[in-house]
Amino acid sequence: MAYGLDLENRFTYHPPVGNQPERYEQIRAGALTFAELLAELCPSSPELTRAINAVDEAVMLANASIARHDRTEQR
Repeated sequence: MAYGLDLENRFTYHPPVGNQPERYEQIRAGALTFAELLAELCPSSPELTRAINAVDEAVMLANASIARHDRTEQR
């Protein structure tokens, strides 16, 4: 197996525990606010699309960080 890929953890379902759902929502809400700001201030362009996609990706990665590495019941 390839070193350091953590495949089992990456491809296992991690049901939310403790306050994780609330933390996911905080991340999404902050990202939506930022994405709306970008859409308001930037002209429609390929770069804006990429910026919005990057915000979307950041949300997914942040949520994955919580799901995969914070298995405590409360935080």
